[in-house]
Amino acid sequence: MAEEKAEENAAKPAEEKPAKKAGGGKQSALLFALLIINMLVVAAVGYMVYQTRTEEQKGSTLDKIVEGEVANQEKDAEVAQDFIGQLVPLEMFLVNLSGDRGNRLLKVSMELEIDGEMVQEEIEKRKPQIRDIIIVLLSSKTYSQISSKDGKEYLREEIKDTLNSFLTRGKVRRVLFTEFIFS
Repeated sequence: MAEEKAEENAAKPAEEKPAKKAGGGKQSALLFALLIINMLVVAAVGYMVYQTRTEEQKGSTLDKIVEGEVANQEKDAEVAQDFIGQLVPLEMFLVNLSGDRGNRLLKVSMELEIDGEMVQEEIEKRKPQIRDIIIVLLSSKTYSQISSKDGKEYLREEIKDTLNSFLTRGKVRRVLFTEFIFS
């Protein structure tokens, strides 16, 4: 029987045998094309992941540089804040505090730390206005508002901001209390 099948296969025309191989060839070509497409997709995804990580690293390096620069500016500001500039003394202020029916008095002496000589000239010319503003500010406060450390700090900032709002030739950097007495 095996001999008969071998003879039948030999008797079949040669065209049928290559046709079967050609069908298998189409499948292998399709499989090869899918394999190539799959490899290209994997390579593209890998490249996108690589680019994303590279951009993140560049961004983080830039962020580190910016953070370092901010830290340097903060250090410079602290050094500048520790430096005492030119001081302008003001006469003593004696005011009644608000809310105690005139029973509480506040005696304050202060000096203004300023930027330069131009603002010093302006302060000397406008001293009556400055004294008036400070007197109004001090007399509007109650004992409870300014008796604590935080209250005094807030008062300093309020005086400084108010004076800086109308000075034109420079700024008051700090207000320093040299005397602060309640009675």
